[in-house]
Amino acid sequence: MAKPNPMEEAQDLQKMLVSYAKQETVEPLKALGKYLGLGLAGSFSLFLGIFFLGLGVLRLMQSETGDQFDGGGGWSMIPYVVAILVLLLLAGVIVMLFLRAKKRVLS
Repeated sequence: MAKPNPMEEAQDLQKMLVSYAKQETVEPLKALGKYLGLGLAGSFSLFLGIFFLGLGVLRLMQSETGDQFDGGGGWSMIPYVVAILVLLLLAGVIVMLFLRAKKRVLS
């Protein structure tokens, strides 16, 4: 039986360590990157939807109320206040849904 060559054993060990490092670091990072990309796309889409909802509520209040909120005084800011309140209400609903989902995941 021939003695194993120490140089071949070192090369085999190096190959094994490199493949193990790739398996345990690179591949999970690739999977994480996929989920991160999907999360960012979803977050951006949610942001755009909420932005346009707020803008739509503001334009609805400005166009459908006629001259009631035009003119001087503080009445012209009422459509803005209503749009902000609608967005705050929506933010509260989203936070409640996230907390409920987090509770389900943790239990």
